[in-house]
Amino acid sequence: MKKLFNTVDNVVLDQVQGLIASRKDIKFNQHPMYIWHEESPNQVALVSGGASGHEPMHIGYVGKGMLTGAIPGEIFVRATPDQIYECANQVSHEQGVLFIVKNYIGDGMNFKLAVELLHSDGVKVGAILVDDDIAVSESLYTNGRRAVSGTVLVEKIVGAAAARGYSLEQCEELGRRVNNSCRSISVALSSCIVPAADQPSFELGKNEIEFGVGIHGEPGIERMEFTNANDLVDKMFVALKENTPYSRTLLCWDKEEGEWNDLESAINDFESDHEYIAIVNGLGNTQTSELYIAYKRLAENCEKENFKIVRNLVGEYCTALDMEGISITLLKADKEMIDLFDAPVNTAAMTW
Repeated sequence: MKKLFNTVDNVVLDQVQGLIASRKDIKFNQHPMYIWHEESPNQVALVSGGASGHEPMHIGYVGKGMLTGAIPGEIFVRATPDQIYECANQVSHEQGVLFIVKNYIGDGMNFKLAVELLHSDGVKVGAILVDDDIAVSESLYTNGRRAVSGTVLVEKIVGAAAARGYSLEQCEELGRRVNNSCRSISVALSSCIVPAADQPSFELGKNEIEFGVGIHGEPGIERMEFTNANDLVDKMFVALKENTPYSRTLLCWDKEEGEWNDLESAINDFESDHEYIAIVNGLGNTQTSELYIAYKRLAENCEKENFKIVRNLVGEYCTALDMEGISITLLKADKEMIDLFDAPVNTAAMTW
C-alpha cells in the first residue's frame, strides 16, 4: 500500500497538525487530542467528533458558523471520554455546550459519560443524536439507524443558529428537527483500506456493489450487480423516497434534572411539492466527474417527483478513507433551515 503517510501510528496526529498549520484561526491540544476555534462567549458552543477516516468530517468543519470544537479519534476508532470532556471544557461559555453525536454505540457511550461529567462540573450541556442512514434499523454498531453525511447538515444549520444567538434549548430542538427531516443512503463500489490493516475491509466481486454500506465498511441492505450510474441512482432515490416514517425512543439529557430520560421522536415523511437540500457525497475515492453524473440523475428523479432541490452540495463531505462509492442525502427543509444553510461559514472544508 502506497499512501502519503509517515508512520501508521501518527496518521491522525500528522493530518491534524497539517490542518492547524493551514488554518491559523484553529487551536490544537495534543494530549488529549482535540481542536477548537475561539467563538463569541455569547453563543452556544457546538462540539462534535468521532473516528477519523471520514475527513473532512469533523475537523474540517471547525470555524465560524459551524463547529466550535472537534475531537478526532484514531482511524475508525471512537473519540475517548477524556478527549470529549476536555474539548467541551475548553470551549464552554455561559450559553452552554451542545454535542452533535453520531448514532454508534461507542460514540453514544463516550459522549454520554462526558455529558454527565460536565453536568457535575456545573457546565450547561445538551446533545443531539444523528441517525440519518436509512439502510439499517439495527446493527452490531448501533441501536437504531447509523449516522452518515446528514451529520454535515446538522452541523451547518445548527452552527449558523448558534452564531445568531439561539439558546441551547433552541439549538437542540432545531438539530433534532433537521435530523428527523433528513435521510441518507450509501453505496460502495469497492472497499476501503484501514492503514493499520493494510488490506481491504471487505471483498466485492468484479461487478458487485454493496447497497446501503456503512461508512466504516459495515454491511448494507444487499450485495448486488452493478449495471450503470443511472440505474444505481434510481434505486437509491426510490429507497430514500419510499422509506417509511417511524417513531423511535431516544435518550435525551434533562438539563434541569441532570439525568437521561426517554424522548419520543418521529422521522418526518417525504412529500412532493416541497423544498429539499441535497448532498451527493463521495466516499473517498470517487471521481468528481462521477459525482456530477450521479447528481444529474438525482436531479432528474427529484424533478419527476416534484421534489424541489433548492440547495445542493456535490463533493466529499463525509468519506470512508479510500472507499469508492457515493452517498445521497436529502433534507426536507423548511424556510428556517434554508436560511441558516445560506448563512456565512468559514471552515477548512466549507466556506461561503
